[in-house]
Amino acid sequence: MNILLAEDDRRLGQLVTHLLSKKENHRVDWVQSGDDAYEYAKAAAYDVVILDWMMPQTDGLEVCRRLRRDGYAGAILMLTAKDTVHDRVQGLDAGADDYLVKPFEFEELQARIRALGRRSFAPLQTDVMTLPGLVVNRSEHTVSRDGVLVQLSPREFQLLDLLLQNRGHVLPREVILDRVWGFDSDVTKNAIDATVKLLRKKIDPPDGDTLIKSVRGIGYKLEL
Repeated sequence: MNILLAEDDRRLGQLVTHLLSKKENHRVDWVQSGDDAYEYAKAAAYDVVILDWMMPQTDGLEVCRRLRRDGYAGAILMLTAKDTVHDRVQGLDAGADDYLVKPFEFEELQARIRALGRRSFAPLQTDVMTLPGLVVNRSEHTVSRDGVLVQLSPREFQLLDLLLQNRGHVLPREVILDRVWGFDSDVTKNAIDATVKLLRKKIDPPDGDTLIKSVRGIGYKLEL
């Protein structure tokens, strides 16, 4: 599963990220502030978002409220040391799907993530997506422009697929780097710009109106 962990405690964040990625083989993005959690959750498709209640800038409770107000349909698990009934009710009323009190055993966190992952929160993605003059087949990894097959490299297809999944939303370069190359890679952000440039040449319509828009200082988004 793709998991977003928002936890400002560096030791706990590192430990949970390590255990979820190495022991459970989940893909985990870890951020340390509420503002980053909100931006990441809006920019990419996560199966589960884990929010610490007490975080700098914007706390987890407010992040949860904002995401639900924006129509976010993914699973949200709240982590907090607040353990009164009133606190739990407040967290659930803010839009959390589950609530785990610190300190917790990792086995319980695993079980709750599995339970949330079994629920269907987001609509299923279609295998074939159609844009003006462009057809993308996600299951066959093929793209055609005006009926002619377009040859994309695996990176180019991953980037196009990511932009399609989040069409209309700006994807920061950091998110693109993580999703397509992985944060552990030694690829620079210039490689993203170069891949976008190559992708545009292959998929843009003949009239020159590019599908992939640049957002200065942030990243890219795909507009229909």
